[in-house]
Amino acid sequence: MEIIFSGIQPSGIPTIGNYIGAMKQFVDLQKEYKCYFCIVDQHAITVPQDRIKLREQILQLAALYLAVGIDPEQASIFIQSEVPAHSEAAWIVQCNTPLGELERMTQFKDKSQKQVSVNAGLLTYPPLMVADIILYDTNLVPVGEDQKQHLELTRDFVDRFNSRYAAKNQEILVTPEVKIPEKNSGGRIMSLQEPTKKMSKSDDNAKGFISMLDDPKTIAKKIRSAVTDSSGVIEYNPEEKPGISNLLVIYSSVTDFTIDELVEKYKDSGYGDFKADLAEAVVTWIEPIHERYNHYLHSEELHEILDRGALEAQQKANKTLQKMKNAVGLGRKPKR
Repeated sequence: MEIIFSGIQPSGIPTIGNYIGAMKQFVDLQKEYKCYFCIVDQHAITVPQDRIKLREQILQLAALYLAVGIDPEQASIFIQSEVPAHSEAAWIVQCNTPLGELERMTQFKDKSQKQVSVNAGLLTYPPLMVADIILYDTNLVPVGEDQKQHLELTRDFVDRFNSRYAAKNQEILVTPEVKIPEKNSGGRIMSLQEPTKKMSKSDDNAKGFISMLDDPKTIAKKIRSAVTDSSGVIEYNPEEKPGISNLLVIYSSVTDFTIDELVEKYKDSGYGDFKADLAEAVVTWIEPIHERYNHYLHSEELHEILDRGALEAQQKANKTLQKMKNAVGLGRKPKR
């Protein structure tokens, strides 16, 4: 069975965009692949964090994973920092990655320009991401378009590592493939206030995103205030009508309607009626998730699932880590 790895930072409550673009696909992928879903808390500390809040957000994200339908009997859910192999492998990755490759990473350049003081972790977190992926012999990594550069870094590292350390016609590490959501599948949900910009939980304008834990009144209010255009015509045209097109993708993603069916259904309606129905659809879809989330967040079951997931992850990751250590000569010579 092929292996999928994916990690999400516990840097805030995921948005409906995070669900539609990633978590929704996870529920389907776990049926076809062996999946490792990781809460990447070590990535989160590349920027200052409140330790109490960070730990709360780790558990909140784990509870949301389960609430949206991730089945711990089918997939492994675990916390990155509870599997030491990640940081050990990341050091080996760093020592085999040219500095120039890290300095060219788009996210490093963007974030470093916005910060007065840049810590080393901001530069070197891509090698940790590479380690996250390679430790599980990952075949496929589901990511958005904005993460493709990190996957190329991973693939380049694997090729370089295997070429440098593996015996002829053998490989130590598995080369992962990128799995990008199909077009119009909700892979990139846009801001409700700036529909040409991706929806983000870190948006300064809270009206721009719907949090997975927003209450029904807040959801309805945000959808009513969503930016559209002056035509009043409901059609899917991301280039010329990004606002209403984005709302159509959201509507389709939380119901059984296709975008074409929604366009036909509301061809004689205005934006007001459409938004009211969309708000009702989102609330109807999200309320059961809230119920399951609250159940898991306040139960010992959540901790048992994370303990089991960490153990499963360690067993897999440690095997790959040992192969990497053997390849570069760390530790004592393995016993025969």
